[in-house]
Amino acid sequence: MSPVRLNGSTSGYAELSAPAVAGSNTLTLPTGAGSANQLLKNGSTAGSLAFGTATEDGSGNFAFNSGYGSSAVAYGCRAWVNFNGTGTVAIRASGNVSSITDNGSGNYTVNFTTALADANYCAFASTGSTTTQQIGGVRIGGSASGTTFTTSACTFLTTDSGDANYADFDRVFFSVFR
Repeated sequence: MSPVRLNGSTSGYAELSAPAVAGSNTLTLPTGAGSANQLLKNGSTAGSLAFGTATEDGSGNFAFNSGYGSSAVAYGCRAWVNFNGTGTVAIRASGNVSSITDNGSGNYTVNFTTALADANYCAFASTGSTTTQQIGGVRIGGSASGTTFTTSACTFLTTDSGDANYADFDRVFFSVFR
């Protein structure tokens, strides 16, 4: 199947190529032109496109209406990880996290794949255990010794809530918002 070319008056063309599957493929475009700052998105049925209300403001901020009545800037999760903090630490799943450093019992550094703009982010962590009834606490920032915020990593401490000593957990969850 040949690509479809949409000729522009000065810029050449934009190219749409058919997927690499056998058979016919139909793409249904909206009948109207949409409104200013709308985006083209998947429609309610397969193969149809519709205009969405997500926008980018003049400063390049992504905004959308998520049922609150008006569009607002979206502040996304900049990094997250789910890892095993016992023995040799192991990442189960992550986003924008390159590795975990085990600094000792209950002391971890999360290293970011892509550095953050500054160290003024909100970091959250929680712990759990699938093997014991152990419940933990987390110390991030503040006056806690051993916690740091940098653009490339965040170090935090996990504690056993029973005695407040630093402790490893088989379930550690960490996220950064900015």
